[in-house]
Amino acid sequence: MTVEEQVKQIIMEQLNVTEEECVPEAKFIDDLGADSLDLVELIMAMEDHFGLEISDDELAQISTIQDVIDYIASRQ
Repeated sequence: MTVEEQVKQIIMEQLNVTEEECVPEAKFIDDLGADSLDLVELIMAMEDHFGLEISDDELAQISTIQDVIDYIASRQ
C-alpha cells in the first residue's frame, strides 16, 4: 500500500467519508466537514500509523489531503 492509499484509508475511517471524496485537493474542514476535534483525532491516527509526530507549527501548514501525503512522504 502506498502512503497515499494509507492516508486515504485513515481519512475515510476517521471522517466517515467515501474514497471519491478523498481527492488530493480536498480540504479537511471545507470539503470533508471535519471540525477541530476530528482533526485532532485524525492527526493522532496518522501519527500512530506512521510512527511520527506532527508539531503544531507543521500542522498549521496542513489543510488538504495532498498536504498530509506530502508531509508523511517527506518524513519516511
